[in-house]
Amino acid sequence: MPYVVALSGGIASGKSTIANLFAKLGVPIIDADIIARQVVQVGSDAFNQIVKHFSQEILLANGELDRSQLREIIFNNDHERLWLNHLLHPIIQQETQKQIAMQNTTYVIWVVPLLIENNLHTLADRVLIIDVPESLQLARLVKRDNISESLAKKMILSQVSLKKRLSYADDIIVNDDNLARLTAQVNLLHQQYLDNFNCKI
Repeated sequence: MPYVVALSGGIASGKSTIANLFAKLGVPIIDADIIARQVVQVGSDAFNQIVKHFSQEILLANGELDRSQLREIIFNNDHERLWLNHLLHPIIQQETQKQIAMQNTTYVIWVVPLLIENNLHTLADRVLIIDVPESLQLARLVKRDNISESLAKKMILSQVSLKKRLSYADDIIVNDDNLARLTAQVNLLHQQYLDNFNCKI
């Protein structure tokens, strides 16, 4: 069983970019967002429960979930967001642990946005948190998802604060949109993880 480094940060903090840098070094990436999309594919139990709860109006013409509409609903209604989280969280976790157990490497990067919110940090051997200025996070989110600044702020505020997230960190990586600096930080952490985890085996 590999050691698990949980990589987390606020929405649009650069988790995918950092995970890709680790992947280039040969580290397996277990991404909760990707798993979340897999478990709500058309016909799955989770998909059927979501459609039953929100009605057929939550579907696109091709029968798949209308993610943009669903996002609008859950980030404007805490009750609906919690309902969806409670539905998907156990399913995602089961698949996550299955994928981690299949890896035969020193360590894996487990990308999990709601690490602190869902109290998942205890399932990791180490917690790596992304430190990013909120102004940069907001600008990225508006551009990435083509949404209003108002919705973007609601999405950011729905998560724990950066200060609280950083309080759980074993390691911190600063993402200020400088790829060279980001790559250097990832390379340094990768070597530290190999040294530290190999010593424990």
